[in-house]
Amino acid sequence: MNTSIFVLFLMVTVCTKIEKPSEVLQTKTRPTKEIVIDSLKHPWSIAFLSEDEVLVSEKDGDLVKVNLISKEKRMIKGFPRDLTDSIRVITGGDNSGIFEVLLDPDFGNNKYVYLSYAAKRKGEGSTTKVVRAVLKKDSLTSIKTLLEAGPFTREYFHYGGGMTFGPDGKLYITIGERLYKEIDEPEMPIAQDITDKRGKIYRINPDGSIPDDNPDFGAIAVPGVYAIGIRAAQGITTHPETGEIWFSEHGTRQGDEVNMLKSGANYGWPIITTGGYRSKDYYPPKIEGAVFTDPIWYWQHTVAPTGLLFYTGDEFPEWKNDLLVPGLSRGSLWRFRIENKTIKSAEELFTDDRIRSRKIAQSPEGKLYLLTDEPNGKILRIKNNQ
Repeated sequence: MNTSIFVLFLMVTVCTKIEKPSEVLQTKTRPTKEIVIDSLKHPWSIAFLSEDEVLVSEKDGDLVKVNLISKEKRMIKGFPRDLTDSIRVITGGDNSGIFEVLLDPDFGNNKYVYLSYAAKRKGEGSTTKVVRAVLKKDSLTSIKTLLEAGPFTREYFHYGGGMTFGPDGKLYITIGERLYKEIDEPEMPIAQDITDKRGKIYRINPDGSIPDDNPDFGAIAVPGVYAIGIRAAQGITTHPETGEIWFSEHGTRQGDEVNMLKSGANYGWPIITTGGYRSKDYYPPKIEGAVFTDPIWYWQHTVAPTGLLFYTGDEFPEWKNDLLVPGLSRGSLWRFRIENKTIKSAEELFTDDRIRSRKIAQSPEGKLYLLTDEPNGKILRIKNNQ
């Protein structure tokens, strides 16, 4: 039996908590990878200024403007000075640097760019920060802080930093809980503590103010919280037709997930998990009255899912409106067919050519691109070699 098909068969037979996919997808198209540009420092996100010109955030570098035709790269000036040091400088850091770069839906008129990154404070450590800036030529100007997810701590893990705009015009942001081991959780776990900014998903207005119709977590809850119980969510995206928001979540020992965002939901971490705990002696507390939301999908092996996308292009007709999810750990790309908010079938792509994959993105004309998470990071074009 083909190895990739066997892995998928095993996966769908052991995922018993969630409705099993009715079939394993086998595409008739022949996707191939083509290197567009390399020499990027762990690229994290990409935003299309036009079909041929993009902004790319480097986790271990800068915010750069890249021309996909001429291959020219230019650093964007004016990035906030509280950006953390390189991950090669911070001992034990696994995720410090620049994360998402996102254009405003009305970018053509207002030139607003939204950025998430690991911000530092002398003597205190770092935290996730989200700012809005005006892109003027090759510089950031008029920078405004929208969210600072303190406290600043010495843990350099699980910042989150994923962002998307919903059909309601609101900005949705993922913030990780920042811990590496569960044994370090306080009595009330961080992701369950409504007074702690970490381990949450936020919904804010583009100017940083809080929408009046956000869910009510109580008077003591931190402003802007939309969902809680988040461990290390990075990727977040909006379905182009339904407007539903989906996000990826990193587990510890297995337990990687794909979730659909619901107002006021509690995704359970660390009280419940589809995987295991790093700390064998950790026993989560019971929270009376808590109602948890199950994932739409979870893997029984480690994938480390990242920046996901609903495909709407024409180059791969069979993939229309399918969810594409890249992975860091196994370095593959997954395609999910969704019906009525349920994943019905799945295909793992490029099983013979694995590479740490950070973000899948689509150009204005529908071309597919993939960012690789490497010191010599690449932008790959995914083409249909039919």
